[in-house]
Amino acid sequence: MAQLDRKRGEGEAWATDGWDGYPAGRQRILSQIAEQKIEDVVVIGGDIHSFWVADLKQDFGDPSSPTVATEFVGTSVTSDGVAYDVFNRFLPENPHIRFFESRERGYVLVDVSPELWRTGLRVVDTITQPEATARTLGSYVVEHGKAGAQEA
Repeated sequence: MAQLDRKRGEGEAWATDGWDGYPAGRQRILSQIAEQKIEDVVVIGGDIHSFWVADLKQDFGDPSSPTVATEFVGTSVTSDGVAYDVFNRFLPENPHIRFFESRERGYVLVDVSPELWRTGLRVVDTITQPEATARTLGSYVVEHGKAGAQEA
């Protein structure tokens, strides 16, 4: 759901097959969250074969704009990821992106309580062995009443 400017330097470039293809719809949702003061909004996404952790901004064009929600995207367990070097080059244009990784395969594990949302980015050592072990690549929390992920 987070905006992803895919052009380095001046100007902007967007892919249109995800939320960047629907900026007005995304803006309406994020504006409603802000205007209604809805707390503890977390978006879970997938289908892009990579891990992402992002702050969802009321206005992505203004880095100082309030964070109104948090997004976690899980990678694929067995499919190849998106080109790491290509996407990693875009990150300086997107300061709301807190984490990106596409070289590992895995899943997202979530533990939710009224006070805290905890997300573990889990990766498997191999996709060819059923007995493969899993490890935590990164862990993030969202505290009750505070939009935005914090590294745990």
